[in-house]
Amino acid sequence: MGVEGCTKCIKYLLFVFNFIFWLAGGIILGVALWLRHDSQTTNILYLQLGEKQAPNTFYVGIYILIAVGAVMMFVGFLGCYGAIQESQCLLGTFFTCLVILFACEVAAGIWGFVNKDQIAKDVKQFYDQALQQALMGESDANNAKAVVKTFHETLDCCGSDTLTATFTPVWRDDLCPKDSLKSFFENSNCHRKIDDLFSGKLYLIGIAAVVVAVIMIFEMILSMVLCCGIRNSSVY
Repeated sequence: MGVEGCTKCIKYLLFVFNFIFWLAGGIILGVALWLRHDSQTTNILYLQLGEKQAPNTFYVGIYILIAVGAVMMFVGFLGCYGAIQESQCLLGTFFTCLVILFACEVAAGIWGFVNKDQIAKDVKQFYDQALQQALMGESDANNAKAVVKTFHETLDCCGSDTLTATFTPVWRDDLCPKDSLKSFFENSNCHRKIDDLFSGKLYLIGIAAVVVAVIMIFEMILSMVLCCGIRNSSVY
């Protein structure tokens, strides 16, 4: 016997929310893949200074986001099918998956909040080390120059916050070949550009996480109510 009245409305409401959840999973998966293959971050985070690889903490978050998007699409489909079939078993499985996914999202959110400044900080330290080697003409200077030039061309910047590096555009045209003086007077140093690059992407991830969390809370409530309605209708 199918559900009737308000419970039937909740059934279709849950289906709609699950469909939105499934779409959100697809969007998150798409955004995560875009962030993973974005030319700016890829150019910078694939760099290697001697035997030292550029910090890849940012990619850890992206891989988590890809996994979350894929799982969301599966869970959303499970919820849609469970709601239409009025299956307590499927809805129970769906609710369990939602709770686990919500817990993982909270954990990922805490990790992201703790590491939001560390990601840019690590990349800036990597850049400063390469810039120092390039300026001082150390043994690995050619490799360091290539790393520094990639930063400058990718981010359209030159120099860092330190005094010596700030004047790099003026006396090292080989490191800042394009519009050196213009970059100097506009104060477009690479530290600022690195902050802008990663903060913008992290804010985008944060907004997506909040929207998904709100949808998940609504779905958990609706699935509990629908399960109770199915159980009551089966009794009668």
